[in-house]
Amino acid sequence: MITEEAVLKALTNVDDPDLGKDLVTLNMIKDVAIEGKNVSFTVELTTPACPMKDMIKKACISAVKIFVDREAEVEVKMTARVNSNRKDGGAILPGVKNIIAVASGKGGVGKSTVSTNLALALAAEGAKVGIMDADIYGPSTPMMFGIQGERPMMRDVDGKGMIEPIERFGVKVMSIGLLVDEKQAVIWRGPMATSAIRQFINDVYWDELDYLILDLPPGTGDIHLTLVQTVPITGAVIVTTPQAVAMADAKKAMMMFKQAQINVPILGVVENMSYFTPAELPDNKYYIFGKNGGQSLAEQFEVPFLGEIPIVQSIREGGDKGFPAVLNDEPVAKNAFTHLASEVARSVAMRNANLDPTRILTLNL
Repeated sequence: MITEEAVLKALTNVDDPDLGKDLVTLNMIKDVAIEGKNVSFTVELTTPACPMKDMIKKACISAVKIFVDREAEVEVKMTARVNSNRKDGGAILPGVKNIIAVASGKGGVGKSTVSTNLALALAAEGAKVGIMDADIYGPSTPMMFGIQGERPMMRDVDGKGMIEPIERFGVKVMSIGLLVDEKQAVIWRGPMATSAIRQFINDVYWDELDYLILDLPPGTGDIHLTLVQTVPITGAVIVTTPQAVAMADAKKAMMMFKQAQINVPILGVVENMSYFTPAELPDNKYYIFGKNGGQSLAEQFEVPFLGEIPIVQSIREGGDKGFPAVLNDEPVAKNAFTHLASEVARSVAMRNANLDPTRILTLNL
């Protein structure tokens, strides 16, 4: 006779490969039901974008058959509840579980392209996602989401008027580009720009999100410092291109986050424009800007390498048309961003399990 106790004991032999503990200890096994030789249960993962999902499912089925009953019919339902390690009291962005900064030391490496497609790829896996365009002087998120000219509405939240972000493709979007005419330059001194960022955090109704992506401007200046002083950033994704001049600036961004006063974990490095793949020759790779620069940068700083994003026409066209590449059927770009989302979600889960809680920083700079 199959019992719930026997099933749970069998599942202690199945580990989460990232967290290094078994599924029962991690409280990931839910809703165990047994009827004769029919066994069903739910595995609640730490992210819907878990790259190990299929492997864990097969391991669960094997464990029950090996340790309980070889003739058991095992049904495993895979769900996810994104974890969080916030211990800041939730006064700021109370419904947001994880805040991910996407940064680089220089412009032109594709931070907004990576941020946009990362947000959409996470949402496609079932996560609740928002993206905040923190580049006050050069906002590009409205164009990439195809919402130029649209204006956010106001709503009442517990007696306070708040800005409601525009939702597009299942992702909530906020940008200074949604508040000013796209032909108008934003000519502001630093205090005005940082005030706008604070408004995006305090006066925008983000509601409940698994991930809020912060698309940061180039450099290591006022906006970056304002954000680490205002919100508990879960971790940073560093974007670079393969050539040495881009990596030199990416190192500066990494060193900013790793400073003792700031100490924001680096979730990993993603290399954009890694190689050129023509549409008519999808198996060919031409390393125009060099090779393995992002990989070597990740190894140098002992952080994960999150993947390579190729140069393909669909990525450029998607950004220009407001229909990002990850939404298209073109496999090279879609697979690259889907893989990136899985790796970022994996890094976030490991960071939350193994490192100190996120917190808002106090700096004297």
